[in-house]
This record gives sequence, structure tokens and C-alpha cells, in this order.
Amino acid sequence: MNTPRPRSHRVAHPWRLRIPAMGSPMFIVSSKELVAEQCKAGIIGAFPSLNARPESELSLWLSHVQAQIDEWNRGSPPWPAAPYAVNLIVHPSNPRLAHDLEIVCEHESPIVITSLNPPGEVVDRVHAYGGIVLHDVSTLRHARKAVDAGVDGLVLVCAGAGGHTGSINPMAFTAEARRFFDGLIVLSGCIAEGRQVLAAQAMGADLAYIGTRFIASHEANAQASYKNMVVDATAADIVCSDAVTGLPANYLVRSFEAAGVDIGTLASRERRSFSFGKRADSGEAKAWRDVWSAGQGVGAVTGIASTAAIVDGLAAEYVQALADLERLAGRAT
Repeated sequence: MNTPRPRSHRVAHPWRLRIPAMGSPMFIVSSKELVAEQCKAGIIGAFPSLNARPESELSLWLSHVQAQIDEWNRGSPPWPAAPYAVNLIVHPSNPRLAHDLEIVCEHESPIVITSLNPPGEVVDRVHAYGGIVLHDVSTLRHARKAVDAGVDGLVLVCAGAGGHTGSINPMAFTAEARRFFDGLIVLSGCIAEGRQVLAAQAMGADLAYIGTRFIASHEANAQASYKNMVVDATAADIVCSDAVTGLPANYLVRSFEAAGVDIGTLASRERRSFSFGKRADSGEAKAWRDVWSAGQGVGAVTGIASTAAIVDGLAAEYVQALADLERLAGRAT
């Protein structure tokens, strides 16, 4: 049993953010431009290190994002730029892990998110320069292991989250995690509006993790058809399957259909293969390119906009939700 830090000593988060939110790192979709705009808009921006290809590009990406942050802060901004985060896949199957960790440490990236395996040496390496490590978890067993490994925070991946997903209700997951962990908690799953950011805080989280909402941004590295599919979709258009990567993940049903895949056959397909056969144009359908992730909160996405405009909307909704809550509290007293 882990002993939590005394609650009286808890600091919700060490950053000055416009709203308590972080853009979640999305494979391929999270570009350096998207991350820089998220940071300048006042929320933490994040990207998987694997999005920088070839691996020599990673240093350039980190330099680009930090330069954008520094330039914003040198002016007279309405709010300070938020820090950025880099997501490292620490699974043994990632051949770039050692290289990417070295580059992250050279740049002293302020926040590192680890996924798909215990964080291992990443915690000590990042702590050595004063950085913070968050770890993705979808079960309480993995959450406890991450806490034992010394991470600073947990990203609770709850039911309905886009991409690799969990199955636990966010209310239950947050409440149980708080019983043994008093560090930073970031809540993931169906958060696409400002009022939901406030709801995450009310449940005991420090930050909301927002991914799907930013797929339909101008800066996202996503095909126009992907962005439009997100705009047109509702929760009923999301399917959860482990047939693509071997792990449960949420996808847009229509992307399977566009790739010529019958979703009724997903349960029986070969999980080690990333090929889905031939598309209608006779090209080969690839899982990483032609099957598109999104979360069950997709119904809140009603149009394509700039990252700055999206965060403006989230901030306005968050402020309005706070005002509504204060009115309700006044009535109660």
C-alpha cells in the first residue's frame, strides 16, 4: 500500500496555466505547430517523440516549440505561454527510446509523459535536470506501479478516451487513485468542453487531457477527410477494438469503412499485422495511416478552427461554468 503525501502539502500543479488543461499527445496528429500554438494559448502542449521523423528531427522540434514559447513570453502577452510535454513510448519494441530520451534530456524538456511500460530510468534522468514525469495508466494496478517508480503524476486514461483507452469510469478511477496518490492527476477521456475541464477538477484531478478536440484544428497533422469525419461524428460513430495494435483503442467507424474493412470481422483479424488489405483505390490500407482514432467526446467538435480559437472557446466555457457553479452554491446557502 502506497502512503500518500500529506494533502495539506499538495500543490495542484506548478505551472501558470490559462485553464487547467493539457493537449494530449496524438500519434501523427500532434505536430510541432499544434504544440506550440497550444502552449501560446495557455495550455500544456504535448506530442509523441515518434512524430518527429526521422529521429534527427526531434531536436529540431523541441527547439522550435521552445523558441515559440520564448518569443511569446518576450512580448506583452495576455497570459504566459505554458510549458510543453514530450511523450516517450517506453515499451521495448520502441527502437528510438534511448535516442529520444537523450535528446529530451539535452533539451531539458519540462514535462515527460511515459506510456505502455513502467517508466524505468526515465524518472531518474528527467528528475536530474528538474523535469517532471507523468505516466499513462488505464488500471489501478498500473497506477500503483507508476507511483512506486517515483513518477510525479498519473494520466488516468478512462473509458471513452481516443486512441488507446481504458475501461474505468473517470469518477471511480479518480476517487480510487486519490486514496493512495496525492500527486498530480491528469484526467483523460471525453473531455472536449470547458465545463468538462471544471468537472475533472471537481472529481479530484488537477488537469484535463484533451485530444480529440484538437484533431479538427488547422495546425493538426491530419488529412482534411479525417478532420471532417471528426466534425461529422457522434459518440455512436466510435468503436473500441484491440484488432489494430493489440490494445483496446477507440476509432472512427467510418475510417474502417473507408479503408474497406468490415468492422464485424475485426475480432478475428491478425493483430500482428498493420495491413488491412486493399483500399477502394487499389492502394494498401495501413492501420497507422488509414484507421483514425477519436474519443467518445467527438460530438462536442462542431467545426474546424485554429488552435488559438479552440482554446479561447474552452477558456470561455470554463469561466462560464465557474460562474454557474458559484450561482448554484449561492442558492444552496
